[in-house]
Amino acid sequence: MEKKSNKVINTPYDDVFRTLLNDCSELIIPVINEIFGTHYTGEEEIIFAPNEHFLNQQDGEEEKRITDSSFVIVGDEKKRFLCECQSIADSSMLVRIFEYATQIALDQGETVQNILRVEIPHSALLFLRSRASTPDKMEIEMKTPGGTVRFDVPVMKSQRYTIDEIFDKKLLFLIPFYIFSHESRFEEYDKNEDKLEILKAEYIRIVDRLDEWMRKGSISAYMRKTILEMSGKVLENIAQKYDNVREGVKSVMGGRVLEYEAKTILNEGMKQGMKQGMKQGMKQGVQQGLQEGAIKKAKETAWNLRALGMDDNTIADAVNVQVALVKKWFAEDMV
Repeated sequence: MEKKSNKVINTPYDDVFRTLLNDCSELIIPVINEIFGTHYTGEEEIIFAPNEHFLNQQDGEEEKRITDSSFVIVGDEKKRFLCECQSIADSSMLVRIFEYATQIALDQGETVQNILRVEIPHSALLFLRSRASTPDKMEIEMKTPGGTVRFDVPVMKSQRYTIDEIFDKKLLFLIPFYIFSHESRFEEYDKNEDKLEILKAEYIRIVDRLDEWMRKGSISAYMRKTILEMSGKVLENIAQKYDNVREGVKSVMGGRVLEYEAKTILNEGMKQGMKQGMKQGMKQGVQQGLQEGAIKKAKETAWNLRALGMDDNTIADAVNVQVALVKKWFAEDMV
């Protein structure tokens, strides 16, 4: 994120990061395992915290800051995490991490018998660009009247991961940002068709492996669709000056939509409550799904019904939301 005139400006990469978290929250678990050395299975509950915080300024005014991700993973114990995405490796990010972490700690803190108890979340940085000098971790040190307190802020460098490592470690969350590893060669790819074909071949591998994971049930069709759409959004921004690179990679990601994808999305919807809906009334079944999955499931269900060929009005009635919201969901996902 960039700061200008006391306002934080979100980059397209921030938006992609948050979309992945909101729509494919399961993908963050392997990232946490990789960064912190934890061993979550992926079955744990993830509870997201509000990402807007207000920081008091010296002039007495409050400044709104938006964190990329603050959430709790409920496993054997509850642990709170804070992850921030940054396109350029910059040590000044530590200041923002400290601001966000302490504000989150205050928001969640409690006073018991004249003791204010706060807990700093486990904090990490995801750098989309990095250099040889970029450290594997940073550190925050606080000197207090009771002694010095230090804690590490691990750094994940997305450019360091190969396609094989991404899939072997289940780091599918990084796929939309994979294009950063080729950024330094964009001009070369743009001018040389043979070399561009090498880049396109890598994305063919990515799509093929996503398709394989989807067939095996390791990811949903909706998750595959979101990963590829977010990859396209990152590509549009990072390669906006390189038409051949942009169009070449897009042709691979957007042109390989499998015929069975709509059927797969439909089948997933059936598993989430559509089976009962087909037998007892579509609306009743979908409403049961809504109770279990709220807005996220409603959005997925809307896509399932669209795959069946239903119109927007019928879909809106089935998932019990305004038709304008259904149209907005489809418009956003088609961008």
